[in-house]
Amino acid sequence: MARKRKELPILENIEITAVAAEGKSLARIDDMVVFIPYGAPGDIVNVKLDRKKHSYAEGHILSLIKKSPDRVEPVCQHYGICGGCRWQHLSYGQQLEWKHRQVTDALTRIAKVKLPVIRPTLPSDNIYCYRNKMEYTFSNRKWLTFEQLNSGAEFPQRDAVGFHIPGAFDKVLDIDTCHLQDDLGNRIRNFVRQFAIDNNLTFYDLRNNTGLLRTMMIRTLTTGETMLVMSFGEDNKDSIKLVLDAVRAEFGQLTSLMYVVNQKANDTIGDLDILLHSGREYIEEEMEGLRFRIGPKSFYQTNSHQAYRLYSVARDMAGLTGDQLVYDLYTGTGTIANFIAKNARKVIGIEYVEDAIKDARINSRANGIDNTEFFAGDMKDILTDEFVAAHGRPDIMIVDPPRAGMHENVVNVILNAEPETLVYVSCNPATQARDLALLDSRYQVADVQPVDMFPHTHHVENVVKLTRKAE
Repeated sequence: MARKRKELPILENIEITAVAAEGKSLARIDDMVVFIPYGAPGDIVNVKLDRKKHSYAEGHILSLIKKSPDRVEPVCQHYGICGGCRWQHLSYGQQLEWKHRQVTDALTRIAKVKLPVIRPTLPSDNIYCYRNKMEYTFSNRKWLTFEQLNSGAEFPQRDAVGFHIPGAFDKVLDIDTCHLQDDLGNRIRNFVRQFAIDNNLTFYDLRNNTGLLRTMMIRTLTTGETMLVMSFGEDNKDSIKLVLDAVRAEFGQLTSLMYVVNQKANDTIGDLDILLHSGREYIEEEMEGLRFRIGPKSFYQTNSHQAYRLYSVARDMAGLTGDQLVYDLYTGTGTIANFIAKNARKVIGIEYVEDAIKDARINSRANGIDNTEFFAGDMKDILTDEFVAAHGRPDIMIVDPPRAGMHENVVNVILNAEPETLVYVSCNPATQARDLALLDSRYQVADVQPVDMFPHTHHVENVVKLTRKAE
């Protein structure tokens, strides 16, 4: 017979003192740290413990005794359920401050290198409707909230389109209004849901991998151009055409309407053929008079306005004079490479996604840029000492790796290439800090600028300038 699990206690009148990883807050009780979601520093709360270890515990707020002066009312009806925007309850000024502390902590605790004064976090002009890309999942197992379950009502209609519930891969929260993208995204999502229900079209069964409607991706750019990519789990041409024709009739302003049939066990579509229903196969964003082509598989920073500020920071830190050779590593669709090309002698971009490199070359041609060169392949395989010998030792390197940071082989090639200046753009200060420690033998940190790309989340971009140490 299984032992009955011991009931964990309620902690009363606990003060939340800080913000922790993954958007959680924390309190300290004697020698124990308690991690608590959706708390604000300065809150006095009663906390129910859900899990307890020797030196830490996890719990949730039972009641709010006294509100922090930095606590604000979230605007989203789905706040606290969908798992996104976990900092909506924090004033924006506090969000910026805690992101600054996150960067400072990572660089101090992990990198352990000499640091200059870290600049204040650059704020985003828009803290709502700032995302240019949103992805939604269809499911025939709509997540029911505790209020719905306790209401006693019947919910025979369980079709949903929205976001996965954290920790429940087959459950999707049906989203009415998301405040992260232009309202066009809400209107498209809600229209497709209702059209599918009215026409008895099947929503995807995430356990059995069956059903017609699987995912949708909506891109909306500052140029007014928009793209919708519908993913279908069944190759039912008549039903697919029915949906896409209805969307086109309702939203004639769509620049690009595309679709893909995905019958794999996962939602990724990068390895599948994406087909054009109507409009163009791409949309274009604008930055300083340059046009950047974005296809259905292209990576582009999801906050267009703030991307301009991020790239401007990187350009300023590079100290371009017009006669330097620049390597742009993890170049994506060549946004940074093309953005800085007018200030450099030549820019060489490297990226492992071949389709992105094709877009990078197209972007150069479309903007009349003739001093860029792009290469596709795994960074650690392309960027070798031999590559540097063949293409020239860079004066400046700009790196913008994925969250995992740089492979150690890439770090070694950078050390051997010895550019005068290295600008490191990162979406993960922890892995950035790890890489800075590896670079410390020959480079010193000269400047640090956090940039808020994602208001209401704990995520922060950080730009670091490194200069070569004197021999």
